Amino acid sequence: MPSNIKLSNAGLATLLAALAMLGPFSIDTYLPAFPNIQASLQASALEVQQTLTAYMLSFAVMTLWHGALSDSFGRRNVILVALLVFCVASFGCASAHSIHYLWGFRILQGVSAGAGMVVGRALIRDLYSGAPAERLLSMVTMIFSIAPAIAPILGGWIVGFSTWRGIFLLLFGYTVLLFLACYKFLPESLPRENRQEFSPEFLWRSYLKVFKSPLFHLKAGTIAFNFGGLFLYISSAPVFITQHLKLRADQFGWQFIPSVAGIFLGALMANRLAGKISVWKQVSIGFCFLIGASLFNVIFNFISQPILFWSVMPLFFYTFGMSLVAPGATLLVLDLFPTIRGIVASCQSATVTLLGAIIAGVVAPALDHSAFSLALGQLGCALIGSMLWYTGRIYWRAITAQKESALETIG
Repeated sequence: MPSNIKLSNAGLATLLAALAMLGPFSIDTYLPAFPNIQASLQASALEVQQTLTAYMLSFAVMTLWHGALSDSFGRRNVILVALLVFCVASFGCASAHSIHYLWGFRILQGVSAGAGMVVGRALIRDLYSGAPAERLLSMVTMIFSIAPAIAPILGGWIVGFSTWRGIFLLLFGYTVLLFLACYKFLPESLPRENRQEFSPEFLWRSYLKVFKSPLFHLKAGTIAFNFGGLFLYISSAPVFITQHLKLRADQFGWQFIPSVAGIFLGALMANRLAGKISVWKQVSIGFCFLIGASLFNVIFNFISQPILFWSVMPLFFYTFGMSLVAPGATLLVLDLFPTIRGIVASCQSATVTLLGAIIAGVVAPALDHSAFSLALGQLGCALIGSMLWYTGRIYWRAITAQKESALETIG
């Protein structure tokens, strides 16, 4: 049975961040091992790249269900079961003797890795609202941001003194510890009387309600494309680091540390601004950083060859802006349908992950031949994200004005 110990805000944020870290650990840790996996399993570079695509696609599909399951069976139960599945999948990856087996177990990892991230957002919104919820979300982001920084560095070290299989054994051990911590400390935020019926008819109506909402697509699309601009560089990291910047496999930190520093400091700023300025203003400031950093990146790569510092500095400012936008935008998405918040969280996460899978499998291979084309891709993501956000704001104002006009007519 779970412990009655009540976690502090910092403790809850740490536990939820550790759960969310499964995603970046599953992606970033093994990126430096691509050449080793290719040689060990006698696979082509494309086949190894598709282990990432297989993970992302299964992650995207299953994120549609984590929230729905948690709305019906409880937040805590879904997280615990997902952790057990991820343990099995990680051990299977470490034991894979062919690229096809690795694909299979990567799919199983993708099916289970997103539960903590999706359900964690719903759990926060169950327990908090307004500025406190935004502060806790930004605190989770601050702690979570450590993962993308240390994951590729850890992967490079493990490959240096062991084999790529050690990376997945590390994930296995981490997940075992995380399961024990969640079993003892993670609270259940959704009482039985507030849970929803788990039936095909109810799920169909709920998903239809979410996906028919223009505001959902505009706000969730904003978050997805903002992250897409970063994920383009994450999925292109093996090429960007080793071919464009001419660095070694153990030097991935040159790309990931600036990115993560931006995420951390942007989340810290969002935490400080929560309740002091409006969400709309905070998001606008964030887009100034996103678009400004992307424009600088394009201009620099147009006039110069990739070089250290100048080629990675824009990633810091891009992720800083991304972290200013994300907390407020996420809460606005979750508040669209309060009674099915888990399903909304699932749908929002699925849009992010599905776009990430498309970027990893299609966009990154098409653009990673040059640093300039990568910069153009990132600018495109930032511009699309900003257009979706401001279109959503105009649409929301129009709906609000229409409702006020209808009330005045009735009055």
